[in-house]
Amino acid sequence: MEFSLMTRFIAEIMATALLIILGNGAVANVELEGTKGTKSGWLVIAFGYGFGVMMPALIFGSISGNHINPAFTIALAVSGFFPWSEVVVYIVAQLIGAIIGQLIVVLIYKPYYDLTTNVDHVFGTFSTTSNSPGPWYGFANEFVGSFILFFGALGITKAPFFADFQGSAHYGIGLLVMVLVASVGGPTGPALNPARDLGPRLVHFLLPLKHKGSSHWDYAWVPVVAPILAGIVAVALYKGLFL
Repeated sequence: MEFSLMTRFIAEIMATALLIILGNGAVANVELEGTKGTKSGWLVIAFGYGFGVMMPALIFGSISGNHINPAFTIALAVSGFFPWSEVVVYIVAQLIGAIIGQLIVVLIYKPYYDLTTNVDHVFGTFSTTSNSPGPWYGFANEFVGSFILFFGALGITKAPFFADFQGSAHYGIGLLVMVLVASVGGPTGPALNPARDLGPRLVHFLLPLKHKGSSHWDYAWVPVVAPILAGIVAVALYKGLFL
């Protein structure tokens, strides 16, 4: 069944919002003071983001394709898998969804934001920064993680095994995101997704948080540019090698 562009636009908004609620919601549960999950660890965040990709894929994958990531949308268009005429619509939907999702995270965790005086912990529930000196280590980390994500996602969706089991590819992609967060997430977060980082960063910048700190705009280009470049290379390479 084919859906109208407006229906797919709405689906991308809802899917990306759900990604942020489950993903950054897990981060908030771990990083903010006073929650029942405070200091429960990195694996909770990995699970949150793995399922944060898997669940919207299961719900919206058959409607919009569940891109939920401007880098993936652009990479698919560059390699001819997605129409350029719809790229801007999808990216706008993804940014709107990320902003809505982050606003919901702040709403449900508001008392714990007020309790948390460490501004880095607060910011970590919104967007990413690099633990390494200088932005280029962060760029390399985001590029490698994003390349694996997009190359893997295309491989999973095109694999004959998954084609025989309807919807099973979504589980594989969710598990891939989970292991990426667990294995290469230490240096930057990671973002792997321009909308996932930029939308919440805008929310952090605009909201009057009690313990706010910097929005780290000097680093903001990294989780936008690195995933886009990695996505273009990864999808084009997979197409050239295997399709």
